[in-house]
Amino acid sequence: MKFDSQTYLLSEATGHGNRLILAGIVVIVLSALGYFIDSAQFYFSYLVAYVFWVSVGLGALFFVMLQHLTGAVWSIVLRRLTESIMIALPFMFILFLPLAFGMHDLYHWSRSEVVQQDALISQKTGYLNIPFFLVRTAIYFASWFLIARKLFKTSIEQDQKPDGSQIAAMRKVSGPGMVVFALTTSFAAFDWLMSLDAHWFSTIFGLYFFAGGFLAALAGVTLIGILLAKRNILKDIITTEHYHDLGKLLFGFTIFWGYMAFSQYFLIWYANIPEETIWYAHRWEGSWKIFSLTLVFGHFLIPFLLLMARASKRNLTLLGLLTAWILIMHWIDLYWITMPVHHHHGIHLSWLDFTLLIGMGAVFLGIFWRYFSSNPLVPVGERDLDHSIQFSNN
Repeated sequence: MKFDSQTYLLSEATGHGNRLILAGIVVIVLSALGYFIDSAQFYFSYLVAYVFWVSVGLGALFFVMLQHLTGAVWSIVLRRLTESIMIALPFMFILFLPLAFGMHDLYHWSRSEVVQQDALISQKTGYLNIPFFLVRTAIYFASWFLIARKLFKTSIEQDQKPDGSQIAAMRKVSGPGMVVFALTTSFAAFDWLMSLDAHWFSTIFGLYFFAGGFLAALAGVTLIGILLAKRNILKDIITTEHYHDLGKLLFGFTIFWGYMAFSQYFLIWYANIPEETIWYAHRWEGSWKIFSLTLVFGHFLIPFLLLMARASKRNLTLLGLLTAWILIMHWIDLYWITMPVHHHHGIHLSWLDFTLLIGMGAVFLGIFWRYFSSNPLVPVGERDLDHSIQFSNN
């Protein structure tokens, strides 16, 4: 695999993506053996892994639209990287299909006998029913596909025949795309995660999910950039100045995630309504306390303190370790949201938690790498590309 600094193309690199996808499929298929051991555990582990990678793709989609709307110059060198992560998102619809078969294991409201005996859930059947749930999911992915595909296709066209119209076209898509993104991401969070406990509700759960996903996407982009630099790929294109700005965003959205998490907890604690507080009570039971405290210190306090200093945002070794840490914390966050529904009294880690995360990640990253390595690694048709390369925080 060689990088041409003149054309910004990689040679002999596409095969790595194919091998990753194949390896991921093999790991997922082998993990499916866990279904015959404990079907509920399989589906819960699958859901956590699935939502983790979907949230990273959603975060990348938001980043791309945000940069188009703001006309940011500093992030142009990062655009093809984030676009390639974004375009992998629609393919995750295929991996949703197993969850459609596991709805009875995941969602109590999908069982007719539960609905008949539960007055509260029976009042929500107009929204919480299997056909409507599946239709909504199809709408989410169709929306993400149309937005991501249009943005990516226009960006590639800009590489080939830049005429200035592509910038306006991508901005035109990003405007309404942001509105669609906000609605679909919020409702996807409600459907896939919040409805695991159909008695509980939070009006800011969609924002909480978005904050964690965007933070994970920023961490993923930063980590991939650093790993590429170690292979002398884009080393002088994505510079310390760009990592500094990524560090600023990581710092800002660490605070935003903490604010959303605390706001949700504080309002529910203050109102003291049993239907709401029981959700947090379950996550303070037994060994779930460990994960609850881990999120306070590991997801917020440690990144907050480390990213506060300017030097830490310009130290690529520290930043690389910290972004890997943030990704781990995001997985713990999703695990903490999901698993207490299945394991009420404490943490019960399963081998499926890790194999499905790795397998799905290999598929996701394999798709990303195929798109990334098949095109120039930066948008070469962008008129402000040189300004982006020369960007400085001074």
